[in-house]
Amino acid sequence: MVHQTESKHGMWSSRLMFIFAAAGSAVGLGNIWRFPYLAGENGGGVFVLAYLGCIALIGLPILISEILLGRAGRQSPINAMVALADVSKVSRNWQVIGWMGALAGFMILSFYAVIAGWAMAYVLEMMSGRFVGVDPVQAAASFETFIGDPFQVVAWQTGFMMLTIAIAARGVGRGLEVTVRYLMPALFFLLVALVIYSAVTTGRFVEGLAFLFQPDFERFNSSSLITAMGQAFFTLSLGMGAIMAYGAYMPKGSSIVGTAATIAILDTSVALMSGLVIFPLVFANGLESSAGPGLMFITLPIAFGQMTGGQVFGTAFFVLVSFAAITSSISLLEPAVAWVVEKTSLGRAKAASLVGGIAWLLGLGSALSFNLGADWTLPNGFNFFDTMDYVSNNILLPLGGILIAVFAGWRLSDATLQDQMREDQGSFALWRFLTRFLAPFGVLIVFIVTIF
Repeated sequence: MVHQTESKHGMWSSRLMFIFAAAGSAVGLGNIWRFPYLAGENGGGVFVLAYLGCIALIGLPILISEILLGRAGRQSPINAMVALADVSKVSRNWQVIGWMGALAGFMILSFYAVIAGWAMAYVLEMMSGRFVGVDPVQAAASFETFIGDPFQVVAWQTGFMMLTIAIAARGVGRGLEVTVRYLMPALFFLLVALVIYSAVTTGRFVEGLAFLFQPDFERFNSSSLITAMGQAFFTLSLGMGAIMAYGAYMPKGSSIVGTAATIAILDTSVALMSGLVIFPLVFANGLESSAGPGLMFITLPIAFGQMTGGQVFGTAFFVLVSFAAITSSISLLEPAVAWVVEKTSLGRAKAASLVGGIAWLLGLGSALSFNLGADWTLPNGFNFFDTMDYVSNNILLPLGGILIAVFAGWRLSDATLQDQMREDQGSFALWRFLTRFLAPFGVLIVFIVTIF
């Protein structure tokens, strides 16, 4: 068995801090700009129910598996998989799970920092009053001017990466934990305040509720179910090594199943509450609901610009988005930093600077994809940003998730499983069944549909 009780990188001080950290990793831009739109467009309450079912049957079993593997291995995802393969007397080739996760997380961080930089810039833009009274043409022109300026985009990307590196360099206790200890409660406080603002000022809160939760079976079909399955997998930050790395710092004796369920509930709550902020604002101003950057950087600034108190609450919204981005980015950096510390003589600060610096350099390609490099495309029309997004999210993450489920469900030694699931014996059989059969099959369907 793997006998390590603590990671050399440090430990979370409590189960609550691990929940904050893992929820911070899971809560990101997708919760805010993607999930509410998907729910509204795919049947409202029907989609939400399907999504919750997919979370329980697909996302949660893999989340439990990833935490379990991290806590059992007590190292970076790559070295943890080597150790667990040895203990389980199976091929060391299973370390590919760690490599794929670290690579996917690294790639995602490189372009995530670019979008996060936009959000940080918009904190100042909203604060300045630039969007007060703007119309759609002006808001779109402002956004296009901003992302079309390579110097501004790279400057904000650089600032965000420097912040991420600085946090990671301070280690688990003084860096990662201190950050999530304060930012996660602040994030939820801001979100609740924004929901109240949306309910009180828009006059369209009930319409927003209906858009998200009223069942509309005509808009729900087989494609909607596949979308719900995909969102259930991607929203929990699975397959990118982050949860496995954080699991390595989880205290022994805590229920993995209970902890994972809490993380899933927090992540889903943020997604639903974001919808209750966004759509009443959108409907109150006669704007079109959408997903992605258009929603966040064009539609919402228009809405806030038309509302009473919109300058203050619009600023608060982009602070919220920036907090979500930071708690996600530090988790994306962690697997590679931990591995470098384990494999070299570099200290934590130098390892974080090295890995973060390479991610920043790679991210320049994504930063320039919206301006100087907009015409540099592959034959399929993808620019650098599109390519990084596609390879990491549509190939590496689902394949990693499938392999995590297969290894935890079929190849990990029974002794290790029993040791890690000691507090969860009542749900062990159900978890194992879902992990062996339903969860990997569900992710495989998403993978095949997305690729082909």
